[in-house]
Amino acid sequence: MLKTFVRQARADDLEILEAIENEADALFVSVFSIAGWRPAPSYAKPSQENGFILVASDTLGSDAIGFAHVLEVPGGGHLEQLSVRPSAARRGHGRALVEAVKSESRLRGYERVTLRTFAHVPWNAPFYLSCGFIERDPDSDFLRDLLLAEQQQGLGYGRRVQMNFDLTDGCIDSRFG
Repeated sequence: MLKTFVRQARADDLEILEAIENEADALFVSVFSIAGWRPAPSYAKPSQENGFILVASDTLGSDAIGFAHVLEVPGGGHLEQLSVRPSAARRGHGRALVEAVKSESRLRGYERVTLRTFAHVPWNAPFYLSCGFIERDPDSDFLRDLLLAEQQQGLGYGRRVQMNFDLTDGCIDSRFG
């Protein structure tokens, strides 16, 4: 496994995030045989919302090859998006981003990190399970509203699950900061 460098996103990173997400989403198109998958949003607006965006690279100072976008929500952080370029997949970059999300979330005083993901896609729920997340029912207005929004947007390609990581229990790798 290669070394991964994770840092806070800067303004000059934002344009590349859309391209990274579109490349990663192409894998879903092939898994679910989807026609008309919507392209990723611009990250200019999300970068101004409460929360944070982390980027990963394989060498210090190089362009991002992956990112994690976390929204600040009541009770913690919500991992809205995690994407790694397929050409850089399976090298530990996604796991490094997840660990950095946990560390940064703890530093911000969050009690937990939540996410919504596909249950049976190997790089989704099974991956997050291996990172310590557990499946839970949506237990806040934000998470219940998110479930409704997914249904309205037609994300019925496969079963989606709610997953949580409790930041008040267990130790977190604190090398990121």
